[in-house]
Amino acid sequence: MRTVADLLVECLAAEGCEYVFSVPGEETLDVLEALSRNERIRHVTTRHEQGAAFMADVHGRLTGRAAVAMATLGPGATNLLTGIADAYLDRAPLVAITGQAGSDKLHKEAHQVVDVVEMFRPVTKWNTRVERAAVLPEVIRKAFRVATLEKPGPTHVELPENVAAAPIEDEALRPILPGRTYFPEPTEEAIGHAARLINESEQPLVLAGNGVLRRRASGALRALAKGLHLPVAETFMGKGAMDDRSHLSLMAVGLQARDHVLTGFDRADLVISVGYDLVEYAPARWNPDGSKRIIHIDTQPAEVDVAYQPEVELVGDIDGTLERLLAAALPGGVGGHDASERHRSRETLVHADLRLELLRDLADGMEDDAFPIKPQRAIHELRRALAPSDIVVSDVGAHKIWVARLYQAYEPNTVIISNGFAAMGIALPGAIAAKLVRPGSRVVALCGDGGFLMNSQELETAKRLGVAITVVVWRDDGYGLIDWKQRNEFGRPFGVGFGNPDLVDYARSFGLAGFRAESAANLYPTLMRALEVDGPSVVDVPIDYAENLRLTEHLGALSGMA
Repeated sequence: MRTVADLLVECLAAEGCEYVFSVPGEETLDVLEALSRNERIRHVTTRHEQGAAFMADVHGRLTGRAAVAMATLGPGATNLLTGIADAYLDRAPLVAITGQAGSDKLHKEAHQVVDVVEMFRPVTKWNTRVERAAVLPEVIRKAFRVATLEKPGPTHVELPENVAAAPIEDEALRPILPGRTYFPEPTEEAIGHAARLINESEQPLVLAGNGVLRRRASGALRALAKGLHLPVAETFMGKGAMDDRSHLSLMAVGLQARDHVLTGFDRADLVISVGYDLVEYAPARWNPDGSKRIIHIDTQPAEVDVAYQPEVELVGDIDGTLERLLAAALPGGVGGHDASERHRSRETLVHADLRLELLRDLADGMEDDAFPIKPQRAIHELRRALAPSDIVVSDVGAHKIWVARLYQAYEPNTVIISNGFAAMGIALPGAIAAKLVRPGSRVVALCGDGGFLMNSQELETAKRLGVAITVVVWRDDGYGLIDWKQRNEFGRPFGVGFGNPDLVDYARSFGLAGFRAESAANLYPTLMRALEVDGPSVVDVPIDYAENLRLTEHLGALSGMA
């Protein structure tokens, strides 16, 4: 007997869905039974619904395709909520499916029943409840289509258990197959307008955001930067859009403190924002008086913001737009100088002093033997241990600032940072998803000890799946980022200290390899041993977050010089 749950799984397979991440529940039993009979979709059992949502979230960021995060009703559904909200503000395609009590109970008070559809509404692009089998193919097609259309994000489908279990009497009910969507392109007039602004500018600067990675436009961005000799700063979520080894890369901007990269924005007479999303980094921070001339290049028109008022908007496919803009702007060059002239004078034209300051910050600590280990040394050794195509999934905390600031990304989508919703606990489940979709790359989850223990139960999931990920935990026995902010604002911390288990023993209790860096000099060989393990591993890194305050003082001094 074919049921609505069988039809649901057929629709998921038609969408090319590869993974369903879930914690099993009573109200999803029929869906799980249908999944057990499908060979095209892999079901991954997680240890918490938040882990399932984070896995689908990172899967979406890396592939551009929606996976499914599934949970039962009530508490199962609410546990998904943080991961769904993260996908919403990080612009990751994801389809959430939740079970629900029978539809005969939804008009009254009933065990575990809350209005999940209404609860999810603010953090999804679209959501609905399925009440009739006949609409299910349309619902699933719409859920995946809306999730993946720009700007991508989560959608949600609720399926009451009696609907899921119902037999399908109309055998003609079949999935709706997805088609192909093509982006429009900016007009010649718009391209010409933007090219004239570049030709007239003397100190242009590119701000690259998450959209560059999402639309696979890094190659076109790098060609534009090289062809016109344009310096590029990235948002935290745009890391990897430029190769940070390039002299044109200013690396990431986005510290809440006054970052010296912002000096480049102070000097700039034109900002070319590419795939930039205001949720990543508020424009008021780099354009406080709203006076900058701005070219907006994205798949969607600009959001309204008093500090972000583009002079021209190039709306359409980012990759093609950048190629056309380069061709149009190249004959006139920048400020009347062709590319060869700009390359000869690059030391002044690409804010070399700012890039050198960043590299000096890294160099200052990369050979420091102090213990606990300084963040600069820890970042240096991690970069040294990984190949260009290896992936770092950063959790949220003080370490995220150091990763964004100093970890050099060489290739697109090799540094995954949640900076839209900025949810703690994403790194470990996110790293599992990253390894599933990029099995040929080594994957590191870089966590603070606060974020690590929020979803450390997924170590068992990693062990069960046999994914070779390395979880690096920067341990300072406290919520280091909040400690940092409290000391800056109030002169002392409060309520941020906690204890930790022995992280090596904790890893081993899951049957994993556990390591501890016993000195700064020991960190690199310890990382290499962990990365060579054929399975998950955990590395405990005692960290000296006193450097956080020194960073703030350093940036304050730079602000006074700007």
